[in-house]
Order: sequence, then C-alpha cells, then structure tokens
Amino acid sequence: MSTLGTILVGFIVGLLARALKPGNDRMGLIMTTLLGIAGAFIARYAGTAMGWYHEGEPAGWIASIVGAIVLLVIYGMLRGSSRRV
Repeated sequence: MSTLGTILVGFIVGLLARALKPGNDRMGLIMTTLLGIAGAFIARYAGTAMGWYHEGEPAGWIASIVGAIVLLVIYGMLRGSSRRV
C-alpha cells in the first residue's frame, strides 16, 4: 500500500506544483505524477542534507511542492531549449 500512497501523494504534489507555477506546462498525468514523486524525493534528500529532517523521515507537503516546482522549472528549460534546435 505504501507504493500506491507514494504515487497518489506524488500526483497531488505534481498537480499543486503545476497550478502554482505560472505558464503553460503541457504534460500528461504520468509526467505530473513522476514530477511530484521526484519533487518529494528531492525535498527529503535536501532536507536531510541541511539537517531539517532526520534519516527515514518524509518531507513535508510544502517542501515537496517546492521540490516539484524546481523540477518543473528545470524541465521547462530543458524542453524549451530542445525545441529551439
């Protein structure tokens, strides 16, 4: 059940990140979910490295959304530069 929970939380975090970041981000549900899951992982590892979280402790919702927004910006820059070629 934890895998399904992670996917569900990742989907919600991805949707919130896409809603909070201005601009038109064209991506499907799978990419949105992967973005949210990756954002949560980035938030957890960055928080552990900075001492905000302890090992094995999940990141908070806000940190996960911030991590997903960072990934969304990077994804948009990479996708935008590949379209110019």
